[in-house]
Amino acid sequence: MLGNAWMKAAGVTEDKMKGGNMAVVFIMSFVFSFLLSFELQWSVIHEFHVYSMFGHTKDVFDANPTSEIGLMVKGMMEKYGTEFRTFGHGALHGTIAALLLILPVLATNAMFERKSAKYIAINVGYWTITFALMGGILCAFP
Repeated sequence: MLGNAWMKAAGVTEDKMKGGNMAVVFIMSFVFSFLLSFELQWSVIHEFHVYSMFGHTKDVFDANPTSEIGLMVKGMMEKYGTEFRTFGHGALHGTIAALLLILPVLATNAMFERKSAKYIAINVGYWTITFALMGGILCAFP
């Protein structure tokens, strides 16, 4: 969608884009997207934090826990486990993650590479949309 504007801002030509192995680019992009989604789920699905706090307890993950903490977590998850599991909520957290993580990283690199503000805006915009969609999908499907 913004390919031509990105190529101009990045200083990339059509000839440069024709070089390279596109199969490797797409395969590695898929692998990297999987890694991003694996990490992003911790930002968009609040229930993971409950398990990270009490996961050390032996039976927290059991269907029929017997410990006090296991019973507490089971009751809490039965009552609140699906709260905030909507596409919109995930998209919101995906957007926040992009602006707090992706923006500083890409902007810092771009400034040292002497890239323009337009270049930064295009790249951050792309990743913000990507994170919003990814966060929405991750959060909406339990």
